[in-house]
Amino acid sequence: MKRQLLAAVALAGGLSAQPAVWNIDSVHSNAQFAVRHLMVSNVRGEFAKLGGTVTWDPKDLAQTRIDVTIEAASIQTRNGKRDAHLKSPDFFDVEKFPTLTFQSRQAAQAGTGRAKVTGDLTIHGVTKQVVLDVEGPTEAIQEAGGRSRVGAAATARINRKDFGLVWNRVLDGGGVAVGDEVSITIDVELVKPKSP
Repeated sequence: MKRQLLAAVALAGGLSAQPAVWNIDSVHSNAQFAVRHLMVSNVRGEFAKLGGTVTWDPKDLAQTRIDVTIEAASIQTRNGKRDAHLKSPDFFDVEKFPTLTFQSRQAAQAGTGRAKVTGDLTIHGVTKQVVLDVEGPTEAIQEAGGRSRVGAAATARINRKDFGLVWNRVLDGGGVAVGDEVSITIDVELVKPKSP
């Protein structure tokens, strides 16, 4: 009987320690990128629509699970003609590949308040493993309605050609119109539903 009671207590403790699921607040989150243009400057843009969940236990980072979905057609670079080109089959081909996704596989501490998260990034129908350098999450704050919020930021560098984004134009004076390396920054605000 005593053994059964101890097992029940241990089970209850394990259940209460389950990682919490946080929802990405798409209104207060964004995915930005920068790529070299004409070999002289960086063009910056963003994907305005993203969502997903982060399952996270601050006491056990190994249980972290990140699932993010980005709408490819929400790309914005402050230039309508360029945005249309980026949405075309030359680049993201948004009609054929409407989303970009990231699904984490493992997470490890990388210093105070920092982590490295390895996962599968899918762009243009091609999936490659990437490592995100994550800062955060911040200390949680509680809204008047009872929900908790935290923030985090992640960065990475990828080669666009690895994902089948190979269009380019050779310049008359040498060089190319678009660089291969893309810097990515993702800022997210996470919301944890209030306890019932």
